[in-house]
Amino acid sequence: MTAKQFIVARDNLQQSRFVDVAIPETRELLTDSLLIKVDRFAFTANNITYAMLGDQLKYWSLFPAPNGFGNIPVWGFGDVIASRHPDIPNGERLFGYFPMATHLIIEAADVSKRGLRDAAAHRQGVSPVYNAYTRVGGDAAFAGRAGDYQALLRPLFMLSFLVDDFLAENAFFGARSVMLSSASSKTAFGLAHLLHTQRKPIRVIGLTSRANADYVRSLGCYDDVVAYDEVSSLATDHPAAYVDMAGNGELRAHLHRHFGDRLVYSGRVGLTHQDATDDNAPLPGAKPTWFFAPDQIRKRAREWGPGGIDTRFGAAWANLTPMLERWINLADGRGEAAVQQIYLDTLNGRVKPDQAHMLSLAE
Repeated sequence: MTAKQFIVARDNLQQSRFVDVAIPETRELLTDSLLIKVDRFAFTANNITYAMLGDQLKYWSLFPAPNGFGNIPVWGFGDVIASRHPDIPNGERLFGYFPMATHLIIEAADVSKRGLRDAAAHRQGVSPVYNAYTRVGGDAAFAGRAGDYQALLRPLFMLSFLVDDFLAENAFFGARSVMLSSASSKTAFGLAHLLHTQRKPIRVIGLTSRANADYVRSLGCYDDVVAYDEVSSLATDHPAAYVDMAGNGELRAHLHRHFGDRLVYSGRVGLTHQDATDDNAPLPGAKPTWFFAPDQIRKRAREWGPGGIDTRFGAAWANLTPMLERWINLADGRGEAAVQQIYLDTLNGRVKPDQAHMLSLAE
């Protein structure tokens, strides 16, 4: 038996291919191991960020690939087809982090009624959230299209939730407005929704391309929408914060020079834009810093106690979900050609902002 994997060249993301990997027989699996058939997974611009930061944040270590290549992690669903763990039956459905592949073997540990984690040694150098799997069989919140929205947006919205919490905790660093680049992206409009509904009178400004401006305005969660080539028109008479969703160094430098010392926060969240800008060049205003979600999770877990994050995030998610059918057109893709095409379209910025994709390599 073999598993099919979609892998990309780590030094040139434009290069990709499919490889077959041998899968051991059930009797050859280690004790407590699970063989999972990957059913379907979401693919968004956030997965491109995983690839571009694969070495820096150890994403490439999660699902080993041939030398020089990497397997991009994705959020999705899988079904246990062979179990060597006494508390996990065949047929168990799991939600979590998977490779772009047809199968995955994990070493089940810390098994509870709600979930488990992969204890494989090569996966222990990352945040625990990336090794956790939720048992979702029979849970209506993870079934059908509701489940697709969970895979597509729940991990991204958790990032939106944490950035919103971080900014509010720091009183927005004195800013009266927050600018979000790549305003049409799912992480950006999740954050805009939170800011718009919960953080009045903070003004939420969406920065986007001219082609996406009408869509961004239609979302109704931005107070202003400004095209990238018009950012010089932004008023500089008050302190402003900037959340960089795409990693466009040229835009970041432009905003820093335009606002000067009135840019009181410059946070980097995503990295889907590829350019040759010198990220180390000094800029006026607040120093650009990476926002690292696991740090905020650990902080709030200590402060809010058991279940504190889940309770607050659950309430925010419930407030967001009624908007999703209006905001997103969800499409399914199956097979090698579909997976490779959506990957390249996403990498090269050819996916329309209102589109979202659930993919599968399973036959």
